[in-house]
Amino acid sequence: MIQVEYVYWLVGAFLLVAAGMNARERHWPKAAFWLVLSSAFLLGDLVQLATAEGLRWPAQAMGLGVIALGVLAARGSLQTRASSEERHRETPAPVGNRLFAPALAIPLATLALVLVAPYLRWGDTPLLDGSHLTLVSLGLACVIALAYAQRTTRSNLSQSLAQGRRLLDTVGCVALLPMLLATLGSVFAATGVGDAIAAIVGAVIPTDSRIACLAAFALGMVLFTVIMGNAFAAFPVMMAGIGLPLLVLQHGAQPAVLGAIGMLTGYCGTLLTPMAANFNIVPAVLLELRDQYGVIRAQVPTALALLAVNFLLMGWLAFR
Repeated sequence: MIQVEYVYWLVGAFLLVAAGMNARERHWPKAAFWLVLSSAFLLGDLVQLATAEGLRWPAQAMGLGVIALGVLAARGSLQTRASSEERHRETPAPVGNRLFAPALAIPLATLALVLVAPYLRWGDTPLLDGSHLTLVSLGLACVIALAYAQRTTRSNLSQSLAQGRRLLDTVGCVALLPMLLATLGSVFAATGVGDAIAAIVGAVIPTDSRIACLAAFALGMVLFTVIMGNAFAAFPVMMAGIGLPLLVLQHGAQPAVLGAIGMLTGYCGTLLTPMAANFNIVPAVLLELRDQYGVIRAQVPTALALLAVNFLLMGWLAFR
């Protein structure tokens, strides 16, 4: 069975290769950063097992590693920019629009693997880990896309690793932000932030007004997404604080409609925040824009228009 741990190990191996390449070129801060990060992917299971056995020092060592990542990132020496001459030298022969095919292969292969996973079995044993099916499928899809990209560009694995390392160094510590933000929503929900929001909303707005509660939910999804950089992180907080107690239980909103359009409303905040670094900051870095917030400025009209449309759709569809 292909388990999710294999995907983590594969990511850790790539980070380890990136650390080795930087060490060979004497880029010590970047080498140290990717080395520490790779240990979390490669040794995470061992740390968890050691903690379950009552050993505290492995988790403490991992905590020191997280502090080291913050110190290295604060030094501001992790991001690099390749010169135009270097990029031209490393660019493969033109392949036209076929270059988009490997990128599109990732979501398509992920979807295909998720759909056919129940039929992929060796005897009575499923070939893909069903408890983490999406992550396992995504990892396999990335491997498939890598092989397809190598065939499309006529490159080899060493060239792919070198270009992947160059891209990772260009992005720098911002590459960690999606992983950190992914845990923020569960942390907020576990610490009772949703209950606190419900209390604040109840004291500020008239909870007997369906429109007022809906506006608080929509704007709250946008605001928390701006803060967290991830609508998935904002969703459990806002649903626990406003969506379920006020809109669903009190005003009778349909949970499926409210959840679907509410998530899309949260993505309006994604368009407006630098915390969504993989969408808004990384492209500016890769394109070397003079204004690092240029992508966000261009998306403001779209975000506001989409917010207005989503609010109207929720008011129309969620209470039918």
